[in-house]
Amino acid sequence: MIFASDNWAGAHPLIAERLVEAAGTYTAPYGESDADLAVEAKLSEMFEREVSAFFVATGTAANSLSLASISKTASVIFCHTEAHVIHHEGGAVELMTNGGKLVGVGGDARGKISPDKLEMAMARFPTEDVHVGQKVALTLSQATEAGTIYALDEIRALAHMAKSAGMKVHMDGARFSNAVAALGVSPAEMTWKSGVDILSLGGTKNGCWCAEAIVCFNKEDAAAIPHLRKRGANLFSKSNFVAQQFDGWLEGDLWLDLARHSNGLAERLANAVRASSDARLAWETGGNQLFIVMTDEKAEALRAAGAKFYDWDTPIGMEASIGKGERIRRFITSFATKQEDIDRIITLF
Repeated sequence: MIFASDNWAGAHPLIAERLVEAAGTYTAPYGESDADLAVEAKLSEMFEREVSAFFVATGTAANSLSLASISKTASVIFCHTEAHVIHHEGGAVELMTNGGKLVGVGGDARGKISPDKLEMAMARFPTEDVHVGQKVALTLSQATEAGTIYALDEIRALAHMAKSAGMKVHMDGARFSNAVAALGVSPAEMTWKSGVDILSLGGTKNGCWCAEAIVCFNKEDAAAIPHLRKRGANLFSKSNFVAQQFDGWLEGDLWLDLARHSNGLAERLANAVRASSDARLAWETGGNQLFIVMTDEKAEALRAAGAKFYDWDTPIGMEASIGKGERIRRFITSFATKQEDIDRIITLF
């Protein structure tokens, strides 16, 4: 019963097979293999427009290099106060952007930026004021750190505000697949058609071994990335092995099937929690992440039965709803979660 993180899951068998097959071949290095070029073409088809794709090792690299590619001198980048880029990238964004400033923007406790609070935050950085830096980007996590998912109209509204202020829009898509599956929309609708310029596309959490990509929807945004990627030590010589993963992941919409699987099992677990007398959902999510309020005693009992999950810090603004002796615990399902895992843990709630 592994619900600690979708990073714990291995690789899907079809993707592992691609890696084994590729191990016996000779291919052009540094992103010039047939597979590299084929995946970029597949991504263009998937997103319904020509894109530029750059493979990197981690989500941290994808986020920091994406934001570096659109940065200026004294850059200011807006994100949610609980966003991964501001709390869990170890300063990588600031390093790659040559000291760019990440500005946390509030919303509700569900991880979404509030348009009103974004407007207030942007107003503190007037373009003509040399003392405060230059507004360059808004980055949105989809799905959010709270497991929630921006609706298309929410993305469009925030993107419109950003673009009206002369900024680019980046999407941290570590769990992009789960968000697409939950909304039932196309990848194009959730990205460039809603105002997103650059996407960090995550495959590692959804069946791949090590596959992350920067996807640029405009050629001008891609211009700096080859040099940034090299300088940032993320240009694979044997890039073919990353491409093979993405190729298998995209074939037959495997990526979407895997996301639907993990989302569906998360909903089954959520239903059990909704019916429980000694645990409750902290808030509704919709993807493959659940945040469950329970006592330490309950958490210890679940762990003693073999369940693995993380304790979670209470988001700002949620303190009043957490009782004495209670805490939020995060549960995540993955492509590797089995029906029997859910059947077993349901009996414990």
